[in-house]
Amino acid sequence: MRLLLLCLALSPLVATADYSNHPKTPELLQTLREEFRFSKADLNMVREALVAAERVPKLIESEKNAKEKTLTWADYRPIHVNPKNIERGAAFYHAQRDWLDKAQQQYGVPASVIVAIMGVETKYGGYTGPHRVLDSLATQGFDHPTRHPFFFRELTEFFVFCRDFGKSPTEPVGSYAGAMGMAQFMPSNYRRLAVDYDNDGDIDLWSIPDAIGSIGNYLIHYRPSASWQAGEPVTVPATLRKPLASNSVALNGRRPDSDVGKLQRLGVEPTMAVSTELAAGLLELDGENGLEHWLALPNFYSIMAYNPRVFYAMSVAQLAQGIEVAANAP
Repeated sequence: MRLLLLCLALSPLVATADYSNHPKTPELLQTLREEFRFSKADLNMVREALVAAERVPKLIESEKNAKEKTLTWADYRPIHVNPKNIERGAAFYHAQRDWLDKAQQQYGVPASVIVAIMGVETKYGGYTGPHRVLDSLATQGFDHPTRHPFFFRELTEFFVFCRDFGKSPTEPVGSYAGAMGMAQFMPSNYRRLAVDYDNDGDIDLWSIPDAIGSIGNYLIHYRPSASWQAGEPVTVPATLRKPLASNSVALNGRRPDSDVGKLQRLGVEPTMAVSTELAAGLLELDGENGLEHWLALPNFYSIMAYNPRVFYAMSVAQLAQGIEVAANAP
């Protein structure tokens, strides 16, 4: 037994950390006190939580090696865009049609896009993450080698979330990055953009109606410059009439840096009619059958505001197309 306990103590997978003594903890407490008006009792709650937090190094590795960062498009796409996910998405679409119709009417975001985001994020609510959010955000906020400022801020927001929503910091569970619920909102977005869509008095992203409404609200209000544009497409397949001149256009960017007309003049030809005035970026993806080119339109970048990875947004777009077809099949 003593040997077993020693092995557990030395295990790199999970370790008690007592982050209450970390050099950055005073900064955290000061922010909570000054910016969010935490009382002495609230701050004691934070200190106790930091003592109880566990350091889980594998969560940092999960963040650094996320599939959308490490796989090719040909390998990443089938993870999310496949017959099973489309079938399950269509079933979810029909089961939640009333809430989805309400969200589509209110926010202008197609029901299929909302469903696809839930499909990519949590398999339609079937997998919302097994990790204590406290551990995820403490580990990454204090120890992540490059992204600690982002996660440290989210750790701060998490304690505000717990106070405002009446939750113990050791209670919520979510992803390796600290995202929560069927919609996988980070704490700051949960506080700012989650909505009580079923009007039951509780903003609960583990509730299907609240998750549906909150995704629609997110795509409209997260970044006004990338707000969803109702009735506009997400992507359009394109062909190249001629090789692109070196440095003539950025590829796979996080924001549109051109428009359809300019890209056409450079030799990029959309395969369907689309306004030449629409802002656009050019995507070049290594697909199963070679290079693919796509015009990414403003709604593509609205999805990227949810997760700033081209593969993620393209998976949502293509899964949504599959769900739309399957859900409306005779």
